[in-house]
Amino acid sequence: MADEAAFAAQRVFEPYLRDRGFVNGRWIEAQDGRRFEVTDPSSGRAIVSVPRMGAAETRAAIAAAEAALPGWRDSTAGARAKVLKRWAALMMERQEALATLLTTEQGKPMAESRAEIAYAASFLEWFAEEGKRAYGDVIPPHRADNRIVVTKEAIGVCAGITPWNFPCAMVTRKAAPALAAGCTMVLKPAEQTPLSALALCVIAEEAGLPPGVFNVITGDGEDAPLIGKELTSNPVVRKLGFTGSTEIGKLLMAQCAPTMKRISLELGGNAPFIVFDDADLDEAVAGALLCKYRNTGQTCISANRILVQSGIHDAFVERLAAAAGQLKVGNGLDPAVSIGPLIEPAGLAKVERHVANAIDNGARPVLGGKRHELGLTFFQPTVLVGVDPKMAMCCEETFGPVAGITSFATEDEAIAIANDTPYGLASYFYTRDLARSWRVGDKLQAGIIGINTGFISTEIAPFGGIKESGIGREGSRYGLDEFLAIKYRCIGGIA
Repeated sequence: MADEAAFAAQRVFEPYLRDRGFVNGRWIEAQDGRRFEVTDPSSGRAIVSVPRMGAAETRAAIAAAEAALPGWRDSTAGARAKVLKRWAALMMERQEALATLLTTEQGKPMAESRAEIAYAASFLEWFAEEGKRAYGDVIPPHRADNRIVVTKEAIGVCAGITPWNFPCAMVTRKAAPALAAGCTMVLKPAEQTPLSALALCVIAEEAGLPPGVFNVITGDGEDAPLIGKELTSNPVVRKLGFTGSTEIGKLLMAQCAPTMKRISLELGGNAPFIVFDDADLDEAVAGALLCKYRNTGQTCISANRILVQSGIHDAFVERLAAAAGQLKVGNGLDPAVSIGPLIEPAGLAKVERHVANAIDNGARPVLGGKRHELGLTFFQPTVLVGVDPKMAMCCEETFGPVAGITSFATEDEAIAIANDTPYGLASYFYTRDLARSWRVGDKLQAGIIGINTGFISTEIAPFGGIKESGIGREGSRYGLDEFLAIKYRCIGGIA
């Protein structure tokens, strides 16, 4: 039965399945012919193999992007917008095929994959319009015979390195503003999920994107450092955008320093989810369920530490455990499934380590706590109580379907616990007190704050963190500025 489902799924996405890299409008192999397999985490089966590329192929892609830059940069913002809008429209026309491919290589439920395709397309649509509004300034001059004009222009060839947890949306969140600004790009997708990025190339080509404007290099875990080093050291590349771990982000930042590249780094998080005793309890439970278990807990803005005020702690735990217990675990192609597999065995091992550490130090499982009977990398939806802020799951990203709940007494205590981390990507809290909503929002140290909502991602708002969660912003009008250089002209002899 599983084989039949996999075969049916492959027939849906077959027109967009590619097993080669995409450089200068051509589908290419690795120079030495090496390949690696991309597997379906729900079954462990290989989907297809793709090239193991390295520094040489990356240099070729950078050269292609450099050659394509003048023509793309010098086209009008309106002309670029037409291509990006066509790309977005074609994605939505092929939403089911792209979502099926995404679920097959990444594991998330189909409903979430469809939503991700729409989210990915929204960046193309949004920045197609924002590119037309890269306004400059005319500044009152310092001398009567001078005029001062400020313009914005494409920064040049850009590099993107994207993660496996949102293999379509993270591609367009980087590529859309770059291309709208007039830049060209070389992108390295995660080795676990390169097929979605390659499928986007198929559609981009159909939308009329010129050769060399967008290029995708594939490589496995061993190849990634070679590709990354070329992207960060090559002087032709003027900007790097990366989403991933703080550890790798720091390494890339150091590698970019000698050539003074501009960087955008969306790194690790450790999001607190605070529920005050005046919150709407049903809304808070629904928000926690979404924020914790979406994508099997594998998001950088997942609720990693759930802090509940003591007066409503027991009622919140009871309702959350009841709701999480209804989540069906399985292959994301099954429409009834809400929790898919973890992406790889290393992720499963980390989740098990965090749960074991919590239980060994006094936490108690109210729900789950073990590997799922389906095997592979499936894990039970889990709720733990009695979690201490010093436990491993409160100090590291768990990246799994595990809700660890800590009780607190006062507002000041909650804020202190929430801010006691080197990370500052997202924070959430629930309250019906208007004054508290402003007061706590001001005090939380995070780049993104969700108040009475567990869903904060949108193309129209700036996404990014503070502290060790990164530099720069993606999405919104601020995201376009990341790919634009400011040029000032002082014109003399006017009088």
